[in-house]
Amino acid sequence: MEKYCDSCQKMVVTRILNTNETYEIFGEKIDVDAKVRTCLECGEQLYDEELDNATLVNAYNIYRQRHKLLMAEEIRQIREQYGLSQRGFSKLLNWGDKTIHRYENGSLQDKAHNSLLIFLRDPQNMREYLSNNETGLDAVQKEKLEKKLDDLEPEIERNNNDRFISSYFLKKPSIQNGYKVFDFEKFYAAVLFFANTCDGLLKVKLLKLLNYSDMIFYKENGVSITGAQYVHLPYGPVPQHYDVLFGILEALKIIHVDIKIDNGYEKHQIIPDCNDYESILSADEISVLQRVYKKFENFGSKEIYQYAHKEIGYMETRQGEIISYEYAKNIEL
Repeated sequence: MEKYCDSCQKMVVTRILNTNETYEIFGEKIDVDAKVRTCLECGEQLYDEELDNATLVNAYNIYRQRHKLLMAEEIRQIREQYGLSQRGFSKLLNWGDKTIHRYENGSLQDKAHNSLLIFLRDPQNMREYLSNNETGLDAVQKEKLEKKLDDLEPEIERNNNDRFISSYFLKKPSIQNGYKVFDFEKFYAAVLFFANTCDGLLKVKLLKLLNYSDMIFYKENGVSITGAQYVHLPYGPVPQHYDVLFGILEALKIIHVDIKIDNGYEKHQIIPDCNDYESILSADEISVLQRVYKKFENFGSKEIYQYAHKEIGYMETRQGEIISYEYAKNIEL
């Protein structure tokens, strides 16, 4: 790619190099892996908005992880589950009109705001907050929110299931889960996307598709889609406790597994029992899933696990070890 170099004072050919940079965030030094566009003639590092923004997002996410702050995507999800605009959510919380907008676009929230957002993630807590606090919402907005809370009542039972599921997984955002606590709803939505998109989808292939989707989304956004940790097993990287997860998916009638015998080998085909994933996944998440599907559309289970065996993250870990999202930088798609 050609770009103007101030040092050379002309258009030059550039390349992207991997390096390590240090950002100072609220007086704290954050070391982060970075990709920088570099002039091939003089070696000068050139401004690249996309690359530089991605590095800043990663630095902020490391800071968030250290200080137990919600990720920007998690804040957006809390707001959207109540059907509120950014301004409406700020009014509900009696915050400045643009506060939520700033948080969802990467600005770091303070700890007091973060604690309230975590509390309000549970619809039961939101109902309690709404009844016990004065808010900036008008009567129409408040009525709509109360109706939304009524609609969310069936989700409470699912939340109880989620608490059971979460007992199996890392409870803090870290590099091992892509700086996101495991999100069962996102996980089953990703499963449904592939199960509804890929004809004759086998479990072995699905597990690799999930791995590539989480890793690529993390590489480009600084956070994974599902928060799953991936383990090095003989047939490639797989989500940790995938056997438990698939058992729950079948119990909830989200999918079922059709077992067939082919030349003495069991083949586990994933059959979707519903197609409710578009309301759960963001447009950016679906875009990554579509790219992963397109890349491996014509791969069989054997071809995709052989392909995954060649990834640096798999080669540099041993059986049973977690494959860190640090290795996402080495994956090309």
